[in-house]
Amino acid sequence: MDTTPSAIAIFVTRLILLASLLLFWQFGSVWNGWQFYVSTPVDIAASFFALVRTGEFFFHAAITTVEALLGFLFGGIAGIVVGLVLGRSRLLADVLDPFLTAFYSLPKVALAPLFVLWIGIGVEMKITLAAVTVFFLVFLNTYTGVRNVNREQLTVIRLMGANERQLITKLVLPSAVTWVFAGLRLSVPYALIGAIVGEIIAANRGLGYLVSNAAAKFDTPGVFAALIGIIALAMLLNLAVKQAERRLMPWKQIEAHREVTV
Repeated sequence: MDTTPSAIAIFVTRLILLASLLLFWQFGSVWNGWQFYVSTPVDIAASFFALVRTGEFFFHAAITTVEALLGFLFGGIAGIVVGLVLGRSRLLADVLDPFLTAFYSLPKVALAPLFVLWIGIGVEMKITLAAVTVFFLVFLNTYTGVRNVNREQLTVIRLMGANERQLITKLVLPSAVTWVFAGLRLSVPYALIGAIVGEIIAANRGLGYLVSNAAAKFDTPGVFAALIGIIALAMLLNLAVKQAERRLMPWKQIEAHREVTV
């Protein structure tokens, strides 16, 4: 007998949980007098819809989206390329390992002031910060995926006369693509973090600016409204990556369907 909960049951449970949390937040904050610190869902909704109604939200969200997407694109491509190169070259990986580890250990937020000095306070700085943040997540996953390619299969294909380009395109990349998309999925929120941190530090537009501007005015509902926009944007970007993964790896959907039906 299949005891797996249906999608409708899961959806209804989520709605009940969300409604319970919102009600607790609304009445709890009013009862304890915490509106100044945590606001209320009603005030936050009013602030968010005011931003939407005036078009201010879409203006700032569009800027943050461009910065995050370009940072995600540049950082993702660089991470895939470097991960592939180092994954295929053990000597190069051993030489660069301490340098990459040291740079990876550095909080990327600490680089923001340097990027302001080097690049300025324009959109380019936010894109660079987002790209650097994304790079290491994608690089580490790609490198791991390339190193985990079956050695026996590599040996067999080499014996069949395949060159390095054929090895990469026919075996290495298809084998590592799951790792690559895992890194891309993980890096989506970090691309947003890079863009938003850059906006908070030095910007007069973008969702990060909305957060810092509202906080400077002690506008708690405004801060939460901007955070809701950031969450919505992150979910949309995650959905886009998942759709790309479904198109590029259709066999995963077949495997998931088999697991459900077993």
